[in-house]
Order: sequence, then structure tokens, then C-alpha cells
Amino acid sequence: MKRTSTGLAVLTGAALLLAGCSDSGASSGGLSVSGAYIPQPVSADMAAGYLTISNPGSSKDELTSVTSDDGEITMHETTGGAMEQVSRLPVPAHGQLVFKSGANHLMFEKLKQTPKQGGTVTVELHFAKSDPVVVKMPVKSATYVPMTGH
Repeated sequence: MKRTSTGLAVLTGAALLLAGCSDSGASSGGLSVSGAYIPQPVSADMAAGYLTISNPGSSKDELTSVTSDDGEITMHETTGGAMEQVSRLPVPAHGQLVFKSGANHLMFEKLKQTPKQGGTVTVELHFAKSDPVVVKMPVKSATYVPMTGH
């Protein structure tokens, strides 16, 4: 059976629609982002952010940085209850890099304004191999818990 590039694009698009768990989805090349959100922070100048980066391709990649005009963003991983800032995180081939409460997460620091529920914060994800991905992260209630995907 011969697949056309149009047919493959339709199948890929359908799979991304089914896999997404919020309206904040974005993609670049083979990587896609879903489920992005920021719980409304309790601090005026610091917040956390969560999302899922999916890589359906056969080559691994790495998230190397996250930038935003709204403040500084660092990447953290939590292992055994200890949080550590990291400079890169792997995005495995045929896999996902998941940011969730109590595990990998983004830290927003020196915010220019406090994110408020109902608003959005735009970030740009930078990768070792793939093009950058711009993601609009909706600000949810401080007690928001995603139903799936994280």
C-alpha cells in the first residue's frame, strides 16, 4: 500500500487531535505540545508550568531552553523529592517528555506581571534538533488538576 504525503498528514493531524488534552497544542516538525497550563501562582513573581512534548519520530531530541517575554524560565526535574535545575531534558524517539506537578516542571521567575486565571503566558520551546515551538499556556486555578495527559 502506497501512502501519499497528504494521507500521512491527515493521519498525523488526526492522531495529534486525539492525543491533545487542551487547547494549547502546538507543533513544529515532528514534535507536538499538548496539555500546557500554569496554575495561578500564589507568589507575585514566581510560577510553575506544565506540558507534554510528544515525539512520534524515530530520532530523539532534547529540550534545551524555554524563553518568554513575561519573565525568566528555568527547567527543573524532581527526583526522590529533590528539585534540581537542569539545562536540557531528553525528548525520546517515539515517546514523550512530561512536565507535571511533583516531577519535571518549568519555573517562571522574575515575572513582569502575575499570571491571572483566564489569561495566557506565551513561551517558546527550544530544541537541539527541531525548530522552536511557540506555546500559549493558559492560566488555570491554583487547584487545577488535569484529567489526562499528565
